Amino acid sequence: MTEPTPGPGFRPRAALAMSPDVAPAVLDAESLAALAALCDLAPPPALDDLTTPRARTLLADVDLLVTGWGCPPLDADVLRAAPRLRAVVHTAGSVRGHVTDACWERGIEISSAAAANAVPVAEYTLAMILLTGKQVLETACEYRASRTRPDWLRTPRSVGNHRRTVGILSASLIGRRVVDLLRPHDIDVLLHDPYLAEHEARELGVERVGLAELFRRSHTVSVHTPLLPETRGLVGRELIDSMRPGAVLINTARGAVVDQDALTDAALAGRIRAVLDVTDPEPLPPDHPLWRCEHVLLTPHLAGSQGNEWRRLADLALAEIARWASGDGFLHPVRRERLAFLA
Repeated sequence: MTEPTPGPGFRPRAALAMSPDVAPAVLDAESLAALAALCDLAPPPALDDLTTPRARTLLADVDLLVTGWGCPPLDADVLRAAPRLRAVVHTAGSVRGHVTDACWERGIEISSAAAANAVPVAEYTLAMILLTGKQVLETACEYRASRTRPDWLRTPRSVGNHRRTVGILSASLIGRRVVDLLRPHDIDVLLHDPYLAEHEARELGVERVGLAELFRRSHTVSVHTPLLPETRGLVGRELIDSMRPGAVLINTARGAVVDQDALTDAALAGRIRAVLDVTDPEPLPPDHPLWRCEHVLLTPHLAGSQGNEWRRLADLALAEIARWASGDGFLHPVRRERLAFLA
């Protein structure tokens, strides 16, 4: 008997594959109810071990896996146990941790909520660009210490965001979103991405520059490149040392993209400032000097979706499932040939 395929009236059998702690955070009661209306959903808890007898029983019958943080790798052994599996909808950004070559070879369709997760990261980045341009954090510390309003007419010309130059490293989903958010501001935007064509840069309204020029000219550099073998340590000592005095480095991508020792030396010397939502490792050791550096703001990987922002991830995943089940395909597919360029 031929199995039904996505199209009008198709109701996929689905299971959740993610950490059991993640599932109720990302998929609240309302989202789960909406998911159950679209699918024949296996009851909780979510699967975080795909080798157990319960997991193998569920896998044998699923058309769709709804994955999230903590999903185990979907390797060849798992796929053999899931002969009906046709699609994976990921309720977070990167699928690198669980989508394997076996998935592509089997022709499984993949969707990711990366576009939804890009929104809060870009918002965080915009906020930090504007706050550091205005030197809000330093001024607030000085104000708390002095309890006296400074002479605002003596504000240095280096303070402010008018005609500030911001460099975006990588035309990723997040990098492009930051460019969009910067449009209403009187800010000049440079962008470096070796895969970005000149006509794409014109469409984005940015100036395409080389990597060295990006760091040399920018008042603020924001890192949005994925961590790949070729990007590990990409932001090295030479680039960091070439930054303008008092320039800001913002990293919301991956800590290992930046040479942390070089960054530490430059920040401790007071030559540059930094906003680091990611470090290598996370968190830094308790005695690391960056904890005490007045020129560095450390945040605990909070730029991505948290709190009420999880609902945006769930909503995108639900929309993707509805499209796929109806036969319309994914609006946010992950392509194998693009995987090397994704975070």
